[in-house]
Amino acid sequence: MAPIVIAQTSTGRQHTEESEKRAGLRETAESEKERTDRQLNELLTELRVALPGAQVLLGFLLTVPFATRFGRVDHPGRIALFACLLSTVGGTLLLMAPAVYHRLRWNLGGKADVVRTAHRLFLAGTALLGIGITASVYLVGDVLFGAVAAIVATTGVALTVLLVWYVFPLQRGHRDEIRHQE
Repeated sequence: MAPIVIAQTSTGRQHTEESEKRAGLRETAESEKERTDRQLNELLTELRVALPGAQVLLGFLLTVPFATRFGRVDHPGRIALFACLLSTVGGTLLLMAPAVYHRLRWNLGGKADVVRTAHRLFLAGTALLGIGITASVYLVGDVLFGAVAAIVATTGVALTVLLVWYVFPLQRGHRDEIRHQE
């Protein structure tokens, strides 16, 4: 089959789809199915990164009440532990939910819906995980150095989570020169 000629230069040189693709001059359009498949793969990769951290934090939190020094933790510290535990459990469940949702929807069609729903579950899970991480910093900081140090450290961690996980990506996503890059 003859190559499809896109353009011809003044010297008579022909540009084909294949030559432009090799030269990086022409991007091939992604079909809806290809885009959905790519988005699902990217989401699953992101989940593989986030989930182990959530599981480790959850495992740590489940052992804290059984530690010998836990009896000396004051009431605000116990509240912080419980808030940390609940938000980490919620975050871990939401981070695991896309895999369950995908498996239950297996071969039923609507992969774009699976990707959209998994995306929302992932964002909600990371928000709860951010709360859990922040609360755990308060808990550990309070036990080790007192309430003032715990509040300072917790504020720093909360701002870092907020800025790096949410503000920075959303702000950069609105810049035209970045949005048009792949």
